[in-house]
Amino acid sequence: MICSHVFNRDGRPIGEFRNAWRTAAAAAGCPGRILHDFRRTAVRNLVRAGVPEKTAMTLTGHKTRSVFDRYDIVNETDLREAVRKLGQATGIGAGEGTSTGRR
Repeated sequence: MICSHVFNRDGRPIGEFRNAWRTAAAAAGCPGRILHDFRRTAVRNLVRAGVPEKTAMTLTGHKTRSVFDRYDIVNETDLREAVRKLGQATGIGAGEGTSTGRR
């Protein structure tokens, strides 16, 4: 274990951390955020940084691939980047070719 007490008060573990979490999130300029928001961000950042998914799963504490995949949310920017990379790899720009991808 890297850190035995992430949430602590004077080195003693906090049993109930909801109020402490709300206060800390507000102080950090992230009011209304929940712990899983940051876990999701960590997963997205690790995957997009090229960290192997098995390593990312270990760091974020995900034991199953299906739950890890729920945190790795694909957005429109991800889709645009995938199309751009495909275009570079194939030499076909956006809008070229047919709907089947064949010329």
